[in-house]
Amino acid sequence: MAPRNKEQEQEVLNWVFAVIGEKVPSGQYEDILKDGIWLCKLANKLAPGSVKKIQERGTNFQLMENIQRFQAAVKKYGVPEEEIFQTADLFERRNIPQVTLSLYALGRITQKHPEFTGPTLGPKMADKNERSFTEEQLRAHEGELNLQMGFNKGASQAGHGGMGNTRHM
Repeated sequence: MAPRNKEQEQEVLNWVFAVIGEKVPSGQYEDILKDGIWLCKLANKLAPGSVKKIQERGTNFQLMENIQRFQAAVKKYGVPEEEIFQTADLFERRNIPQVTLSLYALGRITQKHPEFTGPTLGPKMADKNERSFTEEQLRAHEGELNLQMGFNKGASQAGHGGMGNTRHM
């Protein structure tokens, strides 16, 4: 398990609440996020209506459902499943660094959504770097490959017998 990084956790909280449009509450990172309420509100800001029901209070099971609704919403939003934390990672504090990584992944994915104009989290994603070559450039390269391949014509492993046919006098 990766060690916790308090700076990243603070950056995540600042981003979550900047997107939601509220002040970061006081308290521990995992305690603020634990019940999934803020995460559901975040998901609804990124993709309105993506979390239909948010349990504001209730049993542990009902609060864990918030986390599961958030996970489903961000998966649909485009976060790869392998980058989404498990419910127990947050609710039972099993792997808080994974929660942070998941939220960074979500922050990264927002950049693929032109309709989202809010704050960003983490490094900017690279834009597609398409290259186009002329037919002439491609043909010239083919010629180079053929020359390289022809250079070894006639070379073989013949005469490279193993230890068996070497004589030592």
